[in-house]
Amino acid sequence: MAAVLPKCYHGAMSKEECEEVLGKKNKDGAYLIRDSETIQGAMCLCVYKKKVVYTYRVLQTHNGQYTVMTSGGLEETFFKTLDDLIHHYKRRNQGLAMHLRHSVKRKTALLIQPQKQAERPQRVEEPVYEHEEEHDYENCPESEYVEVLPE
Repeated sequence: MAAVLPKCYHGAMSKEECEEVLGKKNKDGAYLIRDSETIQGAMCLCVYKKKVVYTYRVLQTHNGQYTVMTSGGLEETFFKTLDDLIHHYKRRNQGLAMHLRHSVKRKTALLIQPQKQAERPQRVEEPVYEHEEEHDYENCPESEYVEVLPE
């Protein structure tokens, strides 16, 4: 059974999109949760304060609890749901740059789907070039490398 996510969860949203949305709100304590662009399965709690967006990584433990990744010396706190986490950080002086005040809601409902057992990754065939050992990858149009021109 799928769990309903809080309305402040925006899913796949880039850092730039997030900053734009929170900047338009222009209220200290405005916040939203989005998917992390760098760590698969992690989320980011983003909070606006004085024209700056502070981003905190939200991780889910193997038993389903949520925690905000903290800097050294701070004790980790675990929450049963994202709503519990949000409720906790609405209080002042909980370790964020600004306590959560104004939820920036998404427009449509999103659901967390139960994770299926990890499927076996499919093998991707790499393109094979003739005379591969002699190939100049920097000047190959199919290559991800850029062409380097002599000065």
